[in-house]
Amino acid sequence: MEAMHSIVSSKGQIVIPAAIREQLGLERGTVVTIRVEGGKVILDPQSLQAKLRRIDEMKGSTAGLGSGADLLLEDRRIERQRELDEEGW
Repeated sequence: MEAMHSIVSSKGQIVIPAAIREQLGLERGTVVTIRVEGGKVILDPQSLQAKLRRIDEMKGSTAGLGSGADLLLEDRRIERQRELDEEGW
């Protein structure tokens, strides 16, 4: 997508162009996390549509690493072992 421009208002507001809102699934009331990375403002939409889009983009990124369930189970096993160690078991 081609770069687009917006102007910051006196209240610090900007308008996100319609094409970008549509691409990201931004609708009225969408919660957006805002952070700064490397001198740039990052807007991270928290809508279900945006999260599903990110999941689609990640398909295949864990190829060869086992299933998602296997990864979650291993993470939980490690976390439980840490909990037991902290409790002195």
